[in-house]
Amino acid sequence: MGKGFFISKAVGIAAIIVGAGALATIIALSVVYSQEKAKNNDNVLPTDGGTTSKPPVTTTAPSNEPWDKYRLPKSLVPDHYNVTLWPRLKQNLTTGLFIFTGQSTVEFVCAEETDLILIHSNKLNYTKRENNHLASLTSLGGVKAPSIKSSWLQQVTQYLVLQLDGKLMKDHRYHLHTDFTGELADDLGGFYRSEYMEDGVKKVVATTQMQPTDARKAFPCFDEPAMKAIFHITLIHDLGTVALSNGHDVQKTVFQPTEKMSTYLLAFIVSDFSFINNTIDGVLIRIFARTPAIAAGQGDYALNKTGPILKFFEKYYNSSYPLPKSDQIALPDFNAGAMENWGLITYRETALLYDETFSSNSNKQRIATIIAHELAHMWFGNLVTLRWWNDLWLNEGFASYVEYLGAHEAEPEWNVKDLIVLSDVHRVFAVDALASSHPLSSKEEDIQKPAQISELFDAISYSKGASVLRMLSDFLTEKVFTMGLRTYLAEFAFGNAGYTDLWSHLQMAVDATGTDIPETVSNIMNTWVLQMGFPVVTVNTSTGIISQKHFLLDPDSEVTTPSIYKCVDGLSYFPPLRTINLYVFIISGSDWVLANINVVGYYRVNYDQGNWERLLGVLSTNHVAIPVINRAQLVDDAFNLARAKIISTVLALRTTKYLNKEREYMPWESAVGNLDFFYLMFDRSEVYGPMQDYLRNQVTPLFTHYKSLTDNWKNVPVGHMDQYNQVNAISLACRTGLRECQNLTNQWFNQWMETKLNPIHPNLRSTVYCNAIAAGGAKEWEFAWSQFKNASIAIEADKLRYALACTKQPWLLNRYLEYTLDPNMIRKQDATSTIVYIANNVIGQSLAWDFVRARWSYIFTQYGGGSFSFSNLVNGVTERFSTEYELQQLKQFKEDNAEVGFGSGTLAVDQSIERTIANIKWIAENKQNVLDWFKAEEKP
Repeated sequence: MGKGFFISKAVGIAAIIVGAGALATIIALSVVYSQEKAKNNDNVLPTDGGTTSKPPVTTTAPSNEPWDKYRLPKSLVPDHYNVTLWPRLKQNLTTGLFIFTGQSTVEFVCAEETDLILIHSNKLNYTKRENNHLASLTSLGGVKAPSIKSSWLQQVTQYLVLQLDGKLMKDHRYHLHTDFTGELADDLGGFYRSEYMEDGVKKVVATTQMQPTDARKAFPCFDEPAMKAIFHITLIHDLGTVALSNGHDVQKTVFQPTEKMSTYLLAFIVSDFSFINNTIDGVLIRIFARTPAIAAGQGDYALNKTGPILKFFEKYYNSSYPLPKSDQIALPDFNAGAMENWGLITYRETALLYDETFSSNSNKQRIATIIAHELAHMWFGNLVTLRWWNDLWLNEGFASYVEYLGAHEAEPEWNVKDLIVLSDVHRVFAVDALASSHPLSSKEEDIQKPAQISELFDAISYSKGASVLRMLSDFLTEKVFTMGLRTYLAEFAFGNAGYTDLWSHLQMAVDATGTDIPETVSNIMNTWVLQMGFPVVTVNTSTGIISQKHFLLDPDSEVTTPSIYKCVDGLSYFPPLRTINLYVFIISGSDWVLANINVVGYYRVNYDQGNWERLLGVLSTNHVAIPVINRAQLVDDAFNLARAKIISTVLALRTTKYLNKEREYMPWESAVGNLDFFYLMFDRSEVYGPMQDYLRNQVTPLFTHYKSLTDNWKNVPVGHMDQYNQVNAISLACRTGLRECQNLTNQWFNQWMETKLNPIHPNLRSTVYCNAIAAGGAKEWEFAWSQFKNASIAIEADKLRYALACTKQPWLLNRYLEYTLDPNMIRKQDATSTIVYIANNVIGQSLAWDFVRARWSYIFTQYGGGSFSFSNLVNGVTERFSTEYELQQLKQFKEDNAEVGFGSGTLAVDQSIERTIANIKWIAENKQNVLDWFKAEEKP
């Protein structure tokens, strides 16, 4: 029995307007297509005399028909496509639309007799062909093809449906022909439009983002990762523009056939970009970007590092790069960070372009690691591809792990491999400690709809995947891990596989090398893959007993996700006992124990009170006796164990007392990250003042250290980590009200305003801009806004966009929020992150929440449908929630927008509710103790 629902008058009117708008778009596209066809009767996209019209669409409730299911039947298997696309880079003056026209022929094999053809199609309008249908079918090999009886578009499940008057014959080949029109919209998905200004002229780029389910917006296709095929792509484009696709160009617009590949890895681009190139061992490497960016040398770093990283992965995989060229292109508008299209990787400008005048060392690291991440996919993901999206974690988790290995090859002096602990392990612990988390691998039947697929692109898939694979590599040894990886890639090259196939090959490597493991790889790893969460291991040094249990941030929360594994007794939750990696020291006759050295295990560690006291003693007297990564671990574990009521919050706070002697980046970054939670919980309460006093005293020695090290801020620290920690020193010193720091940042910013020459080093710009804008008023904000609008370097624009959210003026923040709805003010790709920046500001948090609630339908329609990062918006605007009133607002928000939906942010809504409940409890139980502790620490 279906559930009824009602809508308010306002929502009803809005729905009618949206529906009318959609209909108008379809009609307009049809008009434009007809106009273009009339003007180009001799063009290379013949329409066979057909007409484009709005095809019939289904409006009835879903049934059990094949076209109402989201997965394709197994009856048809594509072999290759011939696709010709013609994007119009000029706006039609009558309709105001940008469009593309296309023609596709797909050759497929009939695997099972059927009288039905289902092929994915979304937001495409078709030119009617013979017998007034939306496609035509021909047979190969002398067998007559059945006629098309009826054809229509099934919008919900995104199919072009063709019912036949007879059956396709098993093992016979057929051609399906279509002519179609689509909008080259600015929605950042499928075949879309990116715009930018150059020399006062608006330029348009036609580009693509297919992952996970948007190839069907560019042309009709069997849009599932296991439906691999060869693609023959032709692009028609204006004189003076450059066409790119996965294959190497043979002529101006015709590309060599691709390798056998999945639809989500396709890419085609038309632009007037420039490029730089070199060739390494026969592989052509090119970096494309806006002409001024290439001329300014902003692609040089990427070009110089791509070759070494590519060669590293060839050695790591023991497999030659499988394509003749590797193109990488920086796009002004791009929703993700980058996309691993095979042979044509697309990036945000900030993820590929480096300019030493504007780019910080963190920008440089991001470029190196993202290039490594995407190049890792050329084999793991592209050559061998997941069968279905429920195994996405293996694709993205693997690339997120080995990106550190590739970046280390490019920049060996950075020690970047250590940073996986902060950036991935600790990051995902925060999510995986919630009862609303989810396992790495989902059941295939649970991941069907495009929104469900998009929802998987989260911290669990990326960061937990990276963490457990790093643990596995350490446990098996890198030699065994890479041996299994190489045979896995060799067996499934140009095909599809699942994570169990990788376990089988790793087991083969274990057996071949005689590696001693007490369980099979599959049995060991399934405990990590098939259940959510992770354990906390308690090491009791007084009894010698080691125990473990499921770690939950809120121990009272109810875990409803079923699991066949019970982490209650013994150590069955994770690999055998030796992987706990105990590290025992004897210092001055006092034994102390430290577990999980370098945090290679995916678990937290607790100790008996006596060992905690001994560890705190070592931190206070000889902190360097503990490895630097484990100093970061002790702080992070302690604060999170306290949030879970396993140890006291005061004990966690005591781990920060030694920081006035700490000069290393990782422990400081761990502390700052955990203290951010205290700011979120207490920056609206009486705890804030004493907390500020304590932290100011702790960070002042670090601030002074960097002042001395840099000769009063004239120089840049030499080490990569030191450059990072200098930012921490200034950021926290200014945040806690250290007058010398605030004067310094204001002085630099005022000098920039007065002289128009920026004296601030790129490493420090984000934090200096933020603090100066926070301390200033409208004058400072307007100056920064003008610099943002005029910035020709995307990395500099990003720093300013972040800092503009730091103002303490509510009216400026409200105006800034309104700007996020206008792509001429804030690019669509940046809208949601800008709202989150504003919500991070204690003044802007309630403004951002009210803004999102009031405009949810519009925001979701414009930015949320297929956005991988949409969960960040939901989490970002609710992160500070810690009152019963805010909890009720959040629950009401979920209820009010159930019909609109939350897309890839659906799980984030539940996580936000769970987190808010935990925050309310934590404050009730800890506020007074925390206040008393901070006050006591400030007494002489």
